[in-house]
Amino acid sequence: MFAKYLLVFASSMVVDIVPLPLPPAFVLMIFFQIYFHLDIWWVIFVGVAGSILGRYILTLYIPFVAKRIFKPSKNEDVQFLGAKLKEKGWRSQAMILTYSLLPLPTTPLFIAGGMAKMKPLFIIPAFFVGKFTSDMLAVLMGKYAAENTPSIMEGVISWKSITGLILGLFLLTVLLFIDWRKFIREKKLHLNFKIWK
Repeated sequence: MFAKYLLVFASSMVVDIVPLPLPPAFVLMIFFQIYFHLDIWWVIFVGVAGSILGRYILTLYIPFVAKRIFKPSKNEDVQFLGAKLKEKGWRSQAMILTYSLLPLPTTPLFIAGGMAKMKPLFIIPAFFVGKFTSDMLAVLMGKYAAENTPSIMEGVISWKSITGLILGLFLLTVLLFIDWRKFIREKKLHLNFKIWK
């Protein structure tokens, strides 16, 4: 039984290490909980722990990836955005918490945090509260839906998962192609597509 919970942990961690908006970890939690008849609360605790470790690792390695694939100006731009977020103090924490509670991919949040060289401890506490709450609700609803639906796979590829993927890609695009310094300092929207080395 321990190996099955380890699988929940590892799969949740892997989807949250990857810097692309993949299907959310709670989809895997729901699948394993139902397929292996696991205790729902252990699945939630173990899955969220895996997700948080995955996001922590993503935050640590993304600055090195960003340095290799993006021009220095783009990295400086995102670091400027991160510095502005840190200045906001508790309001930044409230924003991270709110964002984590919404059914939005959190990949862009951690890519931005990592590229901005924000300490993971600045992002993770508020993210933990939001992630635990949203994943708990998703897993509980998923269990209910699966018990009342003939196939558990119907919800995996749905308009919600496709919308989440598209929205995640859109948020990454916004993060990467907007000149944030110009936007914050001059209140002008300027797009820059020459960000690659």
